[in-house]
Amino acid sequence: MASTGLQLLGLVLAVLGWVCGALVCAAPLWRVSAFVGGELVIAQVFWEGLWMNCLSQTTGQIQCKTYDSTLALPMSAQAARGLTVLSLLLCLLALILGVAGAKCTHCMGDGNQASKARLARIAGVLFLVAGLAYLIPICWTAYAIIRDFYDPNVAAPLKRELGPALYLGWGASLLLLVGGSLLHVGSSPPGGRVLPVFGGVAKDNPLTGAAGEGKQQEKSFV
Repeated sequence: MASTGLQLLGLVLAVLGWVCGALVCAAPLWRVSAFVGGELVIAQVFWEGLWMNCLSQTTGQIQCKTYDSTLALPMSAQAARGLTVLSLLLCLLALILGVAGAKCTHCMGDGNQASKARLARIAGVLFLVAGLAYLIPICWTAYAIIRDFYDPNVAAPLKRELGPALYLGWGASLLLLVGGSLLHVGSSPPGGRVLPVFGGVAKDNPLTGAAGEGKQQEKSFV
């Protein structure tokens, strides 16, 4: 049952990617303040995320504050919020369909394997779409950080570095893409393709033809 193993492995990897994606979405560690002025004593560190920013001091105190207005944020931040939330919702829908369509579950009964395989394949596609939707804001944020870091027109206190949440976001996207691919591949329809039965099929079957000839001979002798 190699296909069942692929389904389970795909579901496990996709769920891990979903959990990591939720952590990345909530973590205020997308952007971290960069120290490019040759300062020896660092008193404050700024963390920026999608929903809040934090200020960490050398004394160990951390103060976090959510953004006052969503509409006041840049369009890139608003798009990143929307894509990450959309990705998490797609993962939730894909998880429900994947569990219902898995071969090792009995949510839809054992006699409806074709429908279960179709649901599992749809779940795999949804995980793939969620992984791509999550990868876009991660890559775009990393590009903006690197662009501003090497821009001489940006002041040194405003420069930022790649936060640890971005690296975890890349890992979450990879888990979603790999998990969705394995789930789709492991959800092949059961059995082979069923060919329709027509009246001319009996002519091509040697056993059926021989039986028919025997019946005709018996009728002729009678």
